[in-house]
Amino acid sequence: MIKIGAGNLNEVFEELEREKGISKEVVISSLCDAMVAAYKKHLRIKEIENVEAFLDEQSGEIGIFKGKVVVESVEDPDNEISLAEAKEIDDSVELGDEVKLEVTPEQFGRIAAQAANQVLTQRIREAERNLVLNEFLDKKGTLITGIIQKLDDRRNVIVNIGKTDAIMPRKEQIPGEYYKPGNRIRVFVLNVKETTRLPQVIVSHGHAEIVRELFELEVPEIEDGIVEIKSISREAGYRTKIAVWSNDPEVDSVGACIGPRGSRIQTIVSELKNEKIDIVRYSEDPVEYIVNALSPARVVSVDIMADDEYNHEALVVVPDDQLSLAIGREGQNVRLAHKLTNWKIDIKSVSQMEQAEDQRVSNYEYDEVEESAVEDVVDPEELQEEIAEEMNQQAYDEEDIPSEEVEEVEETEE
Repeated sequence: MIKIGAGNLNEVFEELEREKGISKEVVISSLCDAMVAAYKKHLRIKEIENVEAFLDEQSGEIGIFKGKVVVESVEDPDNEISLAEAKEIDDSVELGDEVKLEVTPEQFGRIAAQAANQVLTQRIREAERNLVLNEFLDKKGTLITGIIQKLDDRRNVIVNIGKTDAIMPRKEQIPGEYYKPGNRIRVFVLNVKETTRLPQVIVSHGHAEIVRELFELEVPEIEDGIVEIKSISREAGYRTKIAVWSNDPEVDSVGACIGPRGSRIQTIVSELKNEKIDIVRYSEDPVEYIVNALSPARVVSVDIMADDEYNHEALVVVPDDQLSLAIGREGQNVRLAHKLTNWKIDIKSVSQMEQAEDQRVSNYEYDEVEESAVEDVVDPEELQEEIAEEMNQQAYDEEDIPSEEVEEVEETEE
């Protein structure tokens, strides 16, 4: 046996489990596998049957043992042992049993320690990587709390989330937000990528699902399934619209999200650094849903222009003084309403609609007058054709008059 640790190894295993989260069983198994690999390398033999390593946790000693089958007559010395020799080791053995014999080389300590250190380090790293990978794969799509570590050269924010550091790319940050190292932050786990080292965890601070998670934390009715979040549209750092629906007629979905004296919504707004949040009442009626989504603007009418599996278009008319409010700054309000409802929304004021109607009527009257004028104009070719027909008809009539009448007419003329 070779001593690889001073005193009780349980303390070392407990520290590894506490710091790295790796169980004692994994460490012992890795250490024994490392010793067997070192033994094979020392003998320069890749394949050896029935070779195992055993560790004494109390004494800190480890040894290599080979199993041999007890037989009456030995034919394969590498894998068999006689009954007499086996009795010297254990009196209770019988034919057919397996006996473990220690085969640890005398000058094995230094070589074994080096090889074991390499293999053990690799196994611990693999176990740690798998542990982190499994943990954060389960957390993918959820909200977690971390501590900001630093900003790297690419302006990515490095966030410590426990057993590893996560990366928040620039596109997942809130515009204008200052991320100070040491501050706690809630982030959304977007993706987990497996690498040769620790898994790479990608997080976001501007994802719309952060709003969903915050509402689920602050509103018990959502957690219980009484109130349901139907849709969320967000422009991080500026404004969010969230559509909610109540499955219980006695529970007001909007009121539940606002909370007593606005306590619930204020907590969420504070968490989002005073980002504006519009709570919209969801409706299966597209007209009502669009009206609610455009709040706080008042709407005069909604006309459905197209409603099929390919297009959802609506024309919305608002009072003149509500046009800028309905569109929002740089089109933000109507853009968020479009994302929330999945309807293409065209907004017009009452004056614009009246002007469009007057223009339409004017064009219609002009078209009627122009058409009438065209009908009154005689085509020259048609006129020539009519004259030719009259002359032909006159010539035909003269041929029908009797010759006597023609003579009388001539005499009379004389």
